[in-house]
Amino acid sequence: MTVFRIYLPATEEVPVKTADTEIGIIKGEGRILVMDDEEILRKVAERMLHELGYEVTCVGDGAEVLEMYEKTKGSEQAFDAVIMDLTIPGGMGGKETIKKLLKIDPKAIVVVSSGYSNDPIISSYEKYGFKGVVTKPYRIEQLSWVMWEVLNADKEN
Repeated sequence: MTVFRIYLPATEEVPVKTADTEIGIIKGEGRILVMDDEEILRKVAERMLHELGYEVTCVGDGAEVLEMYEKTKGSEQAFDAVIMDLTIPGGMGGKETIKKLLKIDPKAIVVVSSGYSNDPIISSYEKYGFKGVVTKPYRIEQLSWVMWEVLNADKEN
């Protein structure tokens, strides 16, 4: 026998806003390439980025990133930024891919993504060529701020 317990609030008052809702989200624009080996995470990232105003293309590993990026470089379809999963079992992950991507385009804007916050690349992402970091599970507020920061870094200087 399975028992489900559902807890409902005892009041109809509107809850106090949390820090995330006070901060809100920042909408943006541009073309984003997302790499993750898990289809469900690609879909979540795609939906969130669409909600934020971006055009999104998703791929499953680093080889596809390099192919898509090189194919579109210099065209109207070029990517403004790439979000790469750090670990791709059986494929090329973010650490390997960024080295090759930066040879194609030394100015590429790449954000590393991982669910493992204790990985040294996450804490020192700049040393590896990444411009930002977004942790899993994705939160739209964090994703919006990271994308805004990396895409607007040059405009602020």
